[in-house]
Amino acid sequence: MLVELTEDNLKEQLQTHPNAVVMYSAGWCGNCRLIKPKFKRMSAEQEALSFFIVDAEKFPESRKLAQVNNLPTFASFKDGQLLTQVQTNKEDVIKQLTHEITGH
Repeated sequence: MLVELTEDNLKEQLQTHPNAVVMYSAGWCGNCRLIKPKFKRMSAEQEALSFFIVDAEKFPESRKLAQVNNLPTFASFKDGQLLTQVQTNKEDVIKQLTHEITGH
């Protein structure tokens, strides 16, 4: 499942979808635009996880959940709690985040 947030409600989303990977991005971010299609593809391959895309500039409350200060940032959440946050544009690093949640 992939959801691109249209309001600043990631905290509520994580209550319903506790095991998630979140991409924090912004429209002006070139690296964000490059990795976004890969992130979308990963979401289709991982049925056990929820994937969210958050515009870090528009949604400050959602941004605070992972203490985002660089873009793109990816964060993994298990049972609604932050596990890992990393600034990257490397697909293998993002896949590692999914393995931390699922255990495989």
